[in-house]
Amino acid sequence: MAQRNTSNHKITKYRKPLNLNIGMIIFGIVFVYIIIGVVTYLTAEHIVGYEVVQGSISTNNVYKGIALREESIFYSNSAGYINYYAREGERVACNNLVYTVDETGRLSDYINSAALGENALSDEDLSELKSEIVEFSNLFSKDNFSTVYDFKYSVKGTVLKLANITMLENAGNLSSESSSLISYGMSSDAGIVIYSTDGFEDRTPESLTAEDFEAKEYTKNQLVSNELVALNDAVYKLATNENWMIVIQTDEKKAKELLEKEYVKIRFLKNQDISWAKVSTCQGADGSTLVGLSFSNSMVSFCTDRFIDIELVLDEDKGLKIPNSAIVEKQFFLIPEDYVIQGGNNDSYGVMKESFLEDGTQTTEFVETNVYNVKDGEYYLDDSVLRIGDRLIKPDSTETCVISKQGSLIGVYNINKGYADFKQIVILDQNEEYAVVQSNTNYGLNVYDHIVLDAATVNEDDFIYE
Repeated sequence: MAQRNTSNHKITKYRKPLNLNIGMIIFGIVFVYIIIGVVTYLTAEHIVGYEVVQGSISTNNVYKGIALREESIFYSNSAGYINYYAREGERVACNNLVYTVDETGRLSDYINSAALGENALSDEDLSELKSEIVEFSNLFSKDNFSTVYDFKYSVKGTVLKLANITMLENAGNLSSESSSLISYGMSSDAGIVIYSTDGFEDRTPESLTAEDFEAKEYTKNQLVSNELVALNDAVYKLATNENWMIVIQTDEKKAKELLEKEYVKIRFLKNQDISWAKVSTCQGADGSTLVGLSFSNSMVSFCTDRFIDIELVLDEDKGLKIPNSAIVEKQFFLIPEDYVIQGGNNDSYGVMKESFLEDGTQTTEFVETNVYNVKDGEYYLDDSVLRIGDRLIKPDSTETCVISKQGSLIGVYNINKGYADFKQIVILDQNEEYAVVQSNTNYGLNVYDHIVLDAATVNEDDFIYE
């Protein structure tokens, strides 16, 4: 059987021809369009809208103030052990007994001995103590623990006051020799008794500095009963006038704003009481801006406090709340109101502008334009359809004017209609993030309008795709 010769045969792989049809071409075009659209969307700067809402700006009006009063310091008339007979914060009359100084110390020993026996407090006395304890409990804050010591001395003074009668009655049991060595300190004037000194008694607003408000170097010298005092040591002081002042530190803008109000409402954070204060301003010793808040009442409630936390209860401006990033300033042409008319197919606002035909014939045409504000007899007109140097004709007259005057308005871009439309705003109040603007104004905004969040991302009349 003869063998078949296959050495001269070559096998070639068959390639199918590329068959393009109309469906593949359309799919390719659509695919490329989608890719371009996605890339464009990802790289484009997006315009974000913001819905206008009613609101107000929250501002921090809490200050730490320095209380300045008419205070007179009184000094010991002898050396020895001092005992107080008036409670701190109590009003004393002229020639009332405030303290005694025992040169021998026997009065203090006698008071602390069993000679006085047991003394029961009356219901009225107990009520006074309970009220003081409840008040401290309600106002105590861990952030200001030093008030515990003030409370301690206050309660001690209250107890001392309640024991006054017993003390004075039993002082007569001492020998005449010992009694003669007791000096009596009588008040030389009427006022509120305070048992502490701090060096601020003679300070004025003009003498204060920024460091005084930080209270880093502040020292309060508490005067305590039964302590040994020397001749001419400070033993108590009197606040002799109900008129007093709290001084706070502010910036010049805030100081001017408060001065314009003349009187402001103050909330004392210690007890939440509210009072009205007369406003004055001055410069401190270091040039800082200070505001004085003068009162004619409430001094006795804060007579032992040098630093007082207060809140200014100011009337908040309420209106439409918008972010500052949406605010933009835009230039407009100022046109006398006599040259602005309503006409055209939509009875819209516009002006009669002088123009020339190709053959040089002079004619007039009605140019429709948007009105953005009216002020002092002038219309703020859009500058996109008019040019500086255009001559306008006054209706029913031969008078003309040339466009040359411009003015600016503060506003935002409204996007209710799908394109950027400038709307004027009137700012009532503003902080670092938001502004409160007047609502329901002509050519302005209304609640629930949509505006461009960032005015820098859009131009006037741009179509908006959020």
